[in-house]
Amino acid sequence: MDVQEVLKLADDLVFINTGKHLDNLQEVILRGTLQGQKYSKIADESHCSEGHIKDMASALWKLLSEVLGEEVNKANFRVRLEQVKFSNLWWNFNKDIVQIGEVNFCENNSHSPKVPNSPIDEEPLTKGDTEPKLRQFLAEMPKSGIFYDRTSELATLKQGILHENTRLLAIHGIVGIGKTAIAAQLVQQIKHEFDFVIWRSLATSPPLRILQTSIIQCFSRGGAPVPAPEDGTTTGGLPLLEYLQKYRCLLILDDVQMVNSSGQLAGNYQPGYEDYGTLFRQVAELSHNSCLVLLSWETPREIAVLEGKNQPVRSLQLNGLGAEAGEILREKGLAEDTKWSELIEQYRGNPLWLKIVATMIQDLFNGSLSEFLSDDPLFLGDLESLLHQPFNRLSESEKQVMSWLASETAPVSISKVPENMQLSRSQFLKVMQSLGRRSLVEKIQEGDSLRDSYASRTFFTLGPVLKEYVKTNYSCPNIEKEARSPF
Repeated sequence: MDVQEVLKLADDLVFINTGKHLDNLQEVILRGTLQGQKYSKIADESHCSEGHIKDMASALWKLLSEVLGEEVNKANFRVRLEQVKFSNLWWNFNKDIVQIGEVNFCENNSHSPKVPNSPIDEEPLTKGDTEPKLRQFLAEMPKSGIFYDRTSELATLKQGILHENTRLLAIHGIVGIGKTAIAAQLVQQIKHEFDFVIWRSLATSPPLRILQTSIIQCFSRGGAPVPAPEDGTTTGGLPLLEYLQKYRCLLILDDVQMVNSSGQLAGNYQPGYEDYGTLFRQVAELSHNSCLVLLSWETPREIAVLEGKNQPVRSLQLNGLGAEAGEILREKGLAEDTKWSELIEQYRGNPLWLKIVATMIQDLFNGSLSEFLSDDPLFLGDLESLLHQPFNRLSESEKQVMSWLASETAPVSISKVPENMQLSRSQFLKVMQSLGRRSLVEKIQEGDSLRDSYASRTFFTLGPVLKEYVKTNYSCPNIEKEARSPF
């Protein structure tokens, strides 16, 4: 039995006997035990004290011992579970479970075991209930690993959704910054405030009619009858909106940038996908208690137009981690922690970028951070292929402006169009706005005090990684253009 099979079996056994699934920390303890980790290692990875992990583990072994009727401990846990799997004991536990499709239902129990990869994970019924209180369809939500501290950002998101009736929310930022991770953490913290929680990815660019059908099927499978249209409202031929009005729903759409066109300024939809814009506007403008969360590399155009202090539309540009990013470097085994801040600054605290570069440092520099940082220019390695994705989406004018910014040694003002660009003033400003919506340029404000507010100036630059990416992909004459660069 592999690790996942053992965890599944343990969860089923506990559920059948107690009506409760293993919680996240219990799963972490079991997984760590199966991987031969010490409690101190499990505690580090879980951001808990070793004493707390030991207490939780002791209670867990006691629970499993009661379930199996024999002693279970850290040393014999796997053996005991494998004995159950291949004995009559598992049949005795399992005989009352009927499988229909991909979902298990207990004939003599109001609860059902948790099924890996099942698109629905429902709260159990309580006495007197006729349908589940909470219906979750999270099969497309990535499995959450270690979550790095985003306390303030999470508080902002929860405040907007739970207390300010935000109906349309965008979380945007450059690839690797952690949009999906914070959204998954948000779901775990607020899911019990909603009737339905649904996560869908737009990575394959589904037409809206296909997406609507998929989401409405979730409502149907969750036992929700087809709602009648709200009196006096117009849903613009979008039946999904009627469900969002009838039920309190948390709907997350990931990879929203994939319904936009490549080769154009940010926010332009692919031909035939303009109805996504209609959906987003209607979600913002109609009265309901649901929330649609959009995760994207670039700010959706509707967000930019509709967002306002007193509007039910919000956006959060996710920036890099600060000192918390040191946890990533610690996990990767990098020493010289006095130099971590320099590496974090160079890679702008981007969690995925730092994981990639830390692996490179281990592979090529034997973990020597000093040796890596002494290299000039900045080494991108595997990070370069990751950055091809957002850069492939740029328009020609955006590529031109990015090249200009990369050539400048200091932050620049956009008070006038650079002489070597064939862009009008209006075109140039549109390009700069588009690059900002893609989180590709950094703004630096000069004169932050109230006294200087009217005289302050804004300067623009590229971060070290993006600057090196642009320089590298324009400076390889011996490599075919299409093989070396999205430009």
